[in-house]
Amino acid sequence: MNLQERRQRLDALLLACRDVWHAQPFCEQHPGWCDSWPALHAELLALPEMAVARLNDDTGAALDLLGRYLPEVAEVAALSDIPACPESRLGDHGSRWAWEIPGRKQQQIEAFARAARPEGRSVIDWCGGKGHLGRLLALEWALPVHTLEIDAALCADGKGLAGKLAVDQHFWPRDALTVTDWPQVGQHAVALHACGELHRRLIQQGAQVGACRFDVAPCCYYRGVETAYRPLDQDGVTLQLTRDDTRLAVTEMVTASPRQARQRDQGMAWKLAFAHWRQMVTGEAYQRFKPVPPAWLRGGFGEFMARMCQREGLPVAAGCCLVEIETAGWQRQREVMRLSIARHAFRRALEIWLVLDLACYLEKRGYAVDLGVFCRRELTPRNLLISARRSA
Repeated sequence: MNLQERRQRLDALLLACRDVWHAQPFCEQHPGWCDSWPALHAELLALPEMAVARLNDDTGAALDLLGRYLPEVAEVAALSDIPACPESRLGDHGSRWAWEIPGRKQQQIEAFARAARPEGRSVIDWCGGKGHLGRLLALEWALPVHTLEIDAALCADGKGLAGKLAVDQHFWPRDALTVTDWPQVGQHAVALHACGELHRRLIQQGAQVGACRFDVAPCCYYRGVETAYRPLDQDGVTLQLTRDDTRLAVTEMVTASPRQARQRDQGMAWKLAFAHWRQMVTGEAYQRFKPVPPAWLRGGFGEFMARMCQREGLPVAAGCCLVEIETAGWQRQREVMRLSIARHAFRRALEIWLVLDLACYLEKRGYAVDLGVFCRRELTPRNLLISARRSA
């Protein structure tokens, strides 16, 4: 099955299952699919805590559970299975090249470099920060590297790091969303986790000017999406994704520590508690509210509620009422985590749909495209690599 066929089939399956993954249990106490599949609803609500944590993290296991009720889910799982990228061995560059790089990030960069293959007269390192990836590629490939980064301070730091190794790396403090002279014809464009509109801009502009090759690991697909995602290649697909749908693709926390997971759970419970209080006061269904500053979640529950009520113009709950409200929030958190398994089961499939949009766009512009996994998801869940070489 070629990329276009995979994309069209995945599009049809995701559309058929849309009621399950599009619903947001955080906002909807009883999503519509619960009545369509009451046995699935009941099984999810009865899950023990250990199973809830595992199924929210393990897409394959979650799809297996859903497959007992939705037979088409088995094909979704098959279409979401992307092979590992072929790897090459990196040279021994010592430890100096990796100054200032956190351990997990260094491993991501090395895995990316093992999966990419050099081509062209020079490399454009798109949204490269301090140029850590570009610095390794300059050493590994012996090619000039141009790192484009909007933050001038990061460029200055990267220039200093490159100077210590005497590599041929140049820094350009430019905005990737407005720059018109990069990439350049014949360049090899690389991007490790350029977010949303940044990686889409690279692919569109690079294909237009004639970049000879792309190695792009996309990230944060929702960045730059206002309300609805607009596919770069609209042929043969009918699925329409909202901004929230594109955000769903990147909601894993597989690299989170136990402390971060506890903080996430508490934050969700407190937000749901506030939503419960507002519904009690107003009698209205769930209403969205502005993001909560992280600092508001570090104190006590009473302080959190006071700040939220003041900001949202509600009377402040107090006394024993606070205990009841927080208890209701934790109860809703447990329900949301269970019902969200059905939604989270489709995260990888949605991400692959988004990546296939980019890959098919490049294919139609004369590139031979491969899609692969360049590292373990424990290093980063955003481990899909689009490798595209301009056809002769």
